[in-house]
Amino acid sequence: MSEAGAGPRIAEGDLLAPVKAEVADSSVLTDFARWLEGVTGRSFPDYASLHRFSIEQLERFWALWWVYFDPDFATNPIGAAAMAGNDFDPTAVLSTRSMPGARWFEGVSLNYARYALGTQGAETAVVAVSETGREQLSRTELYHRVAAMAHFLRDAGVAKGDRVACYAPNGVMALVGFLATVSLGAIWSSCSPDFGASAVIDRFRQITPKVLLAVRSYDYNGRHFERAADLSEIVANLEGLGALVLEGPGEDPAPLPRGLSVADYGGIISAAAPDLPVPFVDVEFSHPLWILYSSGTTGLPKAIVQSQGGILLEHTRVLMLHSDIRPGDRFLWYTTTGWMMWNFLVSGLLAGSTLVLVDGAVGYPDLYRLYGIVADEQVTFFGTSAPFLNACEKAGIVPKDRFSFPRLRTIGSTGAPLSPEGFLWTFENVSSSIQLASASGGTDVCTAFLASSPWHDTRAGELACATLGVDATAFDEEGREIIDQVGELVIREPMPSMPVYFWNDPDGSKLREAYFSVYPGIWRHGDWIKMKPSGAAVIYGRSDSTLNRGGVRMGTSEFYVVVESFEEVADSMVVDTSHLGREGELVLLVVMAPGYELTGELKDRIGAAIRRRLSPRHVPDRILAVGEIPRTINGKKMEVPIRRVLLGEEPEKVMSKGSMANPTAVDEYRGLSERLASGKE
Repeated sequence: MSEAGAGPRIAEGDLLAPVKAEVADSSVLTDFARWLEGVTGRSFPDYASLHRFSIEQLERFWALWWVYFDPDFATNPIGAAAMAGNDFDPTAVLSTRSMPGARWFEGVSLNYARYALGTQGAETAVVAVSETGREQLSRTELYHRVAAMAHFLRDAGVAKGDRVACYAPNGVMALVGFLATVSLGAIWSSCSPDFGASAVIDRFRQITPKVLLAVRSYDYNGRHFERAADLSEIVANLEGLGALVLEGPGEDPAPLPRGLSVADYGGIISAAAPDLPVPFVDVEFSHPLWILYSSGTTGLPKAIVQSQGGILLEHTRVLMLHSDIRPGDRFLWYTTTGWMMWNFLVSGLLAGSTLVLVDGAVGYPDLYRLYGIVADEQVTFFGTSAPFLNACEKAGIVPKDRFSFPRLRTIGSTGAPLSPEGFLWTFENVSSSIQLASASGGTDVCTAFLASSPWHDTRAGELACATLGVDATAFDEEGREIIDQVGELVIREPMPSMPVYFWNDPDGSKLREAYFSVYPGIWRHGDWIKMKPSGAAVIYGRSDSTLNRGGVRMGTSEFYVVVESFEEVADSMVVDTSHLGREGELVLLVVMAPGYELTGELKDRIGAAIRRRLSPRHVPDRILAVGEIPRTINGKKMEVPIRRVLLGEEPEKVMSKGSMANPTAVDEYRGLSERLASGKE
């Protein structure tokens, strides 16, 4: 039996790995900084000076970044002026810095897919690994498949501004469908096939797609799942749908709406002429690239629209400068098509890397699966989630004892704050020679506000820096910047990938309410953050689920580090029921590990550990055993909806079962607020 009160072996900010001179010197970031010095005549001796330039001269920074990764942009008048410096007009890049309403590179045209497909050749473009097989395509083969799909879509009536939706796993068809869609100037949107029909309908019905790409079935955790019944319900609820493209084994959905044509993905690809070109359509910088969705945990998911040009600049910036991804690298981020990290992953093509797409369960046949793929596919950048690393730590696995990772340079972590203990476990059990890059951003911008870089040390629990071009800081309640204190994460200057609008929000009121209602003109992201004097940051979880007891704020991630270090506890969720200035109870929900029960003695030990390691104010008022912790399909604990349940709302009104990984978990929470109020729990 472990005792969690003894204190951690590592503390926030402890040095785990100093930056390696050979890595920093050979990085894209170093090459860019030297190039920038030559162009601007300025010196950038450290990251702080480079970041300061990227904010103070925001418009020129973005124009010069475009010239750097695409030298042809130097022939554009904006790029040429940015290079010369003397005649540069910032309003040519950004008509106004006001938020919302910033307009980037007006009058400039491009096509994201042309950049992503790059030059053809025999080099591997993508490797797709599922539970049942592996597929590999060269750059030429990927180009030909995209061309075939693009011509099919065009023949089906898809044109600039139309929507194409996808209900498929993280595999080749989704990648091909995406690139074909945006090559035409059409707009992409995707959901994972483990989404329930109602969750898919809630998303896709808002955007009225003209074509739907879908799989007939998929495999997950060693089981086979047919999708015909769900697809029948989905297509019946999509007004204006003209064509359905199906892939894989299984039954076709039936009955189908009158007039809906059905095609087979394999047939489309095999029937195309080998010399068919991709019919690229250039679009304006702000033209929509894709539609992402808020988590859908409360109400109808918001449909977030991001632009072709904005994503092109944002993703190349983070992938090349901060992640140091370049031609010849192999880039894997474990994700589904329903999480923004899929959209980030496929942009690895922009950096010239080989994509490694992984579908299926991380725990099948065991938690070593992903590490085996990283080793077998010679992955250089392996991205995952903090919950996955925490699960590996909890299970006690030691990947380095089974596999070697000679090419692995970086492990990326996002989706939730990674604790100092999670950092330490990764270094001790996976590899001590990598950089562990914890990042924070969100679906709202589909990029990272805070991340690492090849110039930064790896320190436990920290995000090394605000990314270039991002003016991120912490505000207190009065809108004042604070350092070394926990406050609201805010962005003070516009970013190219901020939403151009929400779908079906003609007056922009929903967008303003989502991000700009607390601090007018300043983006409030909804996370608690502490900015350190060094420029590093620590994320403490969502600001609307943060624990504020007696004026002492604490992120839920800190709580879970303590509680889940008890071997008796398999999972947990902590909820502060304070509301509208009234301090309520602090309720800790725990899922017991097999063979254990929640006893009074264990409650006392948990409370004592929290008192010692966190704060006496944060000792729970109640500790309750539950069967499951509700999570989204992306694995996030549904803290905000459960808080609303404990405040008296019905689960059905605050949680969409279709967006949950464990929808039956909702039933246990019905009436919980009444039981707590009655003292029966």
